Amino acid sequence: MNITIIPATDLIDGQCVRLTQGDYASRKTYYRDPLEAALRFEEAGIRRLHMVDLDGAKASEPRNLRVLERVATRTSLEVQYGGGIKSREALQSVFNAGARRAICGSIAVRQPELFARWLTEFGPERLILGADIRDGKVAVQGWLETAPTTAEELIGQFQPQGVAQVICTDISRDGMLCGPSAAFYAALQQRFPTVEITVSGGISSLDDIRRLDERGLRSVIVGKALYEGRITLEELGRCLRNG
Repeated sequence: MNITIIPATDLIDGQCVRLTQGDYASRKTYYRDPLEAALRFEEAGIRRLHMVDLDGAKASEPRNLRVLERVATRTSLEVQYGGGIKSREALQSVFNAGARRAICGSIAVRQPELFARWLTEFGPERLILGADIRDGKVAVQGWLETAPTTAEELIGQFQPQGVAQVICTDISRDGMLCGPSAAFYAALQQRFPTVEITVSGGISSLDDIRRLDERGLRSVIVGKALYEGRITLEELGRCLRNG
């Protein structure tokens, strides 16, 4: 497979958790120390880690930077970090703590001119546009609110600044282990061939990932399927070694 597999580490109170459909009340803790999970992913051959600061998303500022710093300094993983990045100071603090890439969602919807300036200043290789989708529309503020904007409209808005990376999360499938909306993602990738569309939400097995790979998707985020053993680290390691 050519597709890049990126495990997800969602953080609340410094612990590795998973939610179902973005519902904070559905929280389930898998690792009290996220570094333990990161080290296991690294051992399996993973190169990139998706880290979401759920506390930060609610508080509108990063709250788990110490976790980011520990993972960035104790592993060789390339960490992409999102949650609560609403100011240049917050963005810089995320990079200072060791993130290779920063994910911006709400700010891109609420203050598109600011996000456009960040793309120009920091470069599209360091900034990821987060497009979280519920019923076809973009959700913001930790998925608590919905904006009247589609994923296509949001991505197209930042093409002049060269946006090159987009994580598109299907909230209705997130944490449900029901399979991703493969046709939707394939169409989105075809619509924006110069942008890396990262699939997020619903991955339940390696077969799901293989189907996305066959459709030309370049990267995929895997969360609950890993933590619940639907995809084992051993299987993941073999998959990464064999391509």
